[in-house]
Amino acid sequence: MRDLIAAGLIGLRARKARAALSALGISIGIATLVLVTGIPASSQRALLDELSALGTNVLAVSSPGKIEPPVPLPVESPAMVRRIAPVTEASSVGKTTAQVTRSDRSDPSEVSGVSVQAAELGLLPAVNGRMQAGRFLDEATQSFPTAVLGAVAATRLGVGPEGAPQIYVGGTWFTVIGVLAPMPLYPELERSVLVGWPAAQRHLGFGGHPSTIYLRATESAVEDVRAVLPATVNPARPDAVQVTKPSDALAAKRVTQTALSGLFLGLAGVALLVGGIGVANTMVISVLERRREIGLRRALGARRGQILGQFLTESVALSGLGGLFGTLLGSVAAAGYATRQHWPVVLEPGLLAAGCAGALLIGVVAGLYPSMRAAGVMPTEALAT
Repeated sequence: MRDLIAAGLIGLRARKARAALSALGISIGIATLVLVTGIPASSQRALLDELSALGTNVLAVSSPGKIEPPVPLPVESPAMVRRIAPVTEASSVGKTTAQVTRSDRSDPSEVSGVSVQAAELGLLPAVNGRMQAGRFLDEATQSFPTAVLGAVAATRLGVGPEGAPQIYVGGTWFTVIGVLAPMPLYPELERSVLVGWPAAQRHLGFGGHPSTIYLRATESAVEDVRAVLPATVNPARPDAVQVTKPSDALAAKRVTQTALSGLFLGLAGVALLVGGIGVANTMVISVLERRREIGLRRALGARRGQILGQFLTESVALSGLGGLFGTLLGSVAAAGYATRQHWPVVLEPGLLAAGCAGALLIGVVAGLYPSMRAAGVMPTEALAT
C-alpha cells in the first residue's frame, strides 16, 4: 500500500504546476459547493429567524362573540393549556369593564379605543413581546394599582417613555410602570392598559375569567395543538371556544425551506459536475502524455492492476488535496460574507465533511476511466511511439 501511494504521487511531484492547477480546478468546484450552500443557508436562517419572530408558532384562544348567552372561558383554562406537551409558553388576558382616562376630571370620551385588561405575568414571553420603556408586571407589582400600557394606548393617553405618570382606571389611580414596544401582530394588546390579575379583581371588579389565551407551541406540532385546544380549554362546551389559524408566516416559512433546499441541491450538483469533469480531463491528458512511462513500467514487469492503482491513486490524491483546500476556502468566504451581511454563520460540519468526501468520490469516478485506459496500454505499442 505504501509503494502504491508513493507511485501514485510520482506524477504529482513530477508535474507540480499542472498538479497545482488541476487541484485548483477541483478546489474551485468544492469551494463553489460550500459557497452555494453556506451563503444561501445563512440567508435562509436569517429569513426564517425573522419569520419566527413574527409568531409562526403562536395561537390565540378566545370565546366567540356570536354565542348567546356568552360562554366565558373557564378560570382554570390557562393552566389546562399549559399541560399540553408541545406547548412551551401560555399566558392570558382578561377584559374588564373599567374605563380609563388621563385624570379624574377628564371626559371618558377623550380616550377612545383603549381597553383595560388583566394580564398574567408570563404574557410577554408568550407573545414574544418586549418593553419600550420601564418594566412589565411582576410578583411585587401585580397586586398593586400599577399598569403597563400598549404602544397605541400610551399615545392616546399622552404617556411618553420618559415619564411614569398616573392614569385614572375605574375610579382608582394606577401608576404607569412601563410601555410596551409596538406589536403589529397583536393590535388588541397595543390598545390595552394591562394591570395585574389580583389588582384587577380587587379594584376593578374583574371576575377572573380569561378572555384570550396566547400560547406558543413546538412549530411542527402547531396544527395538532390547535386540534385539541377546544376540548382542553372548555371540555363541557368545546363549541364555545375559538382558536386562531396558524400564522400565514408559518406557511411562508415552510415554503421557503422547501424551495431554497431544492435550489441548494441543484447548485451543489452543478458545482460537483464541473469539478469532476476537470479532474477527468486532467487525468486523460496525463495518460496520453505518459504512454512511454506506462509502457516502460509494463515492460519491466508492472501488472495491469498496479498501473490501474497508480493512476487511480494519483486521481484520488489530486481530488483530495483540491477538496481539502476548496472546503477551507469556501468556508472562510461563506463565513466572511455572512458576517458582513449580519447573518448567522451556517456551516454544517456534515456539509464540510461531505465536501471532502465528495472530492474523493469525484477522484475515484473521474480517474477510473483514465486508469483503466492506462492499464490497457500494450508495452510494445507504448515503447514504439
